Amino acid sequence: MTAVQKLIGLLVLVVLLISASAGGVWRIQDWRYGKQLEEQARLHQDDLTAISGAATAQQQAEQGKRLALEQRLAIADKSHYQELTNAQKDQARLRDRLATADLRLSVLLDAQDNASGCAVPATAATGGLVHGASRARLDPAHAQRIVGITDDGDRGLIALQACLAYVRALTR
Repeated sequence: MTAVQKLIGLLVLVVLLISASAGGVWRIQDWRYGKQLEEQARLHQDDLTAISGAATAQQQAEQGKRLALEQRLAIADKSHYQELTNAQKDQARLRDRLATADLRLSVLLDAQDNASGCAVPATAATGGLVHGASRARLDPAHAQRIVGITDDGDRGLIALQACLAYVRALTR
């Protein structure tokens, strides 16, 4: 072997050693960075799992609140419906009693009004009969209309109470 060949062989050997060491270093860096990336991915997945768990817990809490609100509203709705039903039954009984003349509505008359033509005095006479304020009976048709008006008013008040209860339940 000549000196040039030895030199070329030595250069080839040095290049091979440099290549082998570069490949080894590359491989070691790959393992190190791979482990770091693996650790980052694991930490990221842990963070995502924690965030997902917190979101699920918050969603369950909100669903619990919504269910409680729906139950309170259902109870309030049932209560107001029962009040409305009772008021309607009372009004129907009152209308029936007025229609059968079992009950008559009357109004107080002004004792100072002489134009009414009522001969019943507002004060008690000495004969022992006790008279209160003068009263006049209403025509059954007018009484029915008055009862209808009060029925509408009762329904309106019950509906208003239901609305107020609904708003209070929502703002709790």
